Amino acid sequence: MNTTASTLLSIVMLAAFLLAAFGARFAWQGTYRKQGLLMMVVAVILVANVLIWVL
Repeated sequence: MNTTASTLLSIVMLAAFLLAAFGARFAWQGTYRKQGLLMMVVAVILVANVLIWVL
């Protein structure tokens, strides 16, 4: 895998972790529960896409 692809996959994983963390925070606070859950769903989809590209 070339450097550009590795860098992009790393950025996507960082984005997935941030989405999961802030999504969980929003979901547990209760104010933005739906948006928080959607953020966690997007994080799972991003991780799945990275796994597809890597494996």
